[in-house]
Amino acid sequence: MEVHLTPDQEAFIRRAIEAGRFGRAEDAVEEALSLWEERERKRAEFLATLDDAKASIARGEGHVVTQQSMRDLAAEVKQRGRARLAANPSTPP
Repeated sequence: MEVHLTPDQEAFIRRAIEAGRFGRAEDAVEEALSLWEERERKRAEFLATLDDAKASIARGEGHVVTQQSMRDLAAEVKQRGRARLAANPSTPP
């Protein structure tokens, strides 16, 4: 496979080699592809999670989020935290 880079991309790789970041241009391209693959894996995972969430909502399992529901959640979390601290007063926060 033959790949053509823009002059800016070539200069970017050349600077990375000069700085000691890579030994060869191929190393820089391999790392770029590795990072792209990782990003695509994370994207696929996110989309699968999004599909699961949409299916959950379609089944009626979703919750409406409002300012009040967020306040209620915050109050509940505070209450549980305070109860835990009261049960273990010697444990630092």
